Amino acid sequence: MTTLTILAAAVPTRLDPIELFLDADIVVQLVMAGLLLASIWVWMIIVSFSLRISRLRKRTVKYEADFWQAENFDRFMSERGNKDNPAARVAKAAVGEYRRSTKGEVRDGEALRGRLATAMESQIALETDDIAERLNFLATVGSVAPFVGLFGTVWGIMNSFFQIGAQESSSLAVVAPGISEALFATAIGLFAAIPAVIAYNRFSHRVDRYEARLHRFADRLYATFSRQLEAL
Repeated sequence: MTTLTILAAAVPTRLDPIELFLDADIVVQLVMAGLLLASIWVWMIIVSFSLRISRLRKRTVKYEADFWQAENFDRFMSERGNKDNPAARVAKAAVGEYRRSTKGEVRDGEALRGRLATAMESQIALETDDIAERLNFLATVGSVAPFVGLFGTVWGIMNSFFQIGAQESSSLAVVAPGISEALFATAIGLFAAIPAVIAYNRFSHRVDRYEARLHRFADRLYATFSRQLEAL
């Protein structure tokens, strides 16, 4: 086997991500490691949020159906006091405000209606904020990760130019490995950012739909209590 054949066999035929990571500068390695951890956390949020919002929707649909079929709201809520159901907490806030306000003589029906609406709106806002809390991380990764990867790329290219000066050679064999490692940092940044942006937009839409469902439930409950006030 000739020397030329040996050299040709030693040349890699494809990129090896592990080798790119191990051969990179320590700063670029830290950037890559941070982006990989962010990507893992993004996927954990995606899976957990998907399961959570699906469970909440199913529980809410069942709770609303049973709630409107109940003959006595107080008895139903005492029997079905589901702590992990936003709709149940919205109903509890409304019923609690209604009972407190109707203990004595109702002097101002409009003021009572306003308090009912405020109680339900406040509870819906709390529920929505709680559901969407972890989505902020997706938005942060989606907007910041490409720039973090770009920082690793810039640092790696700077290091490649330094090697050119140190070895007094502008050969591609000198700068190509460093540039490949640097560009790999940008690729990892995009790998973390793209799923985060897609998931954030999709989940934000699902949260908005769920919030609209809670508002419809609250509006119907408000109308029910309003009719009861008119009968007083």
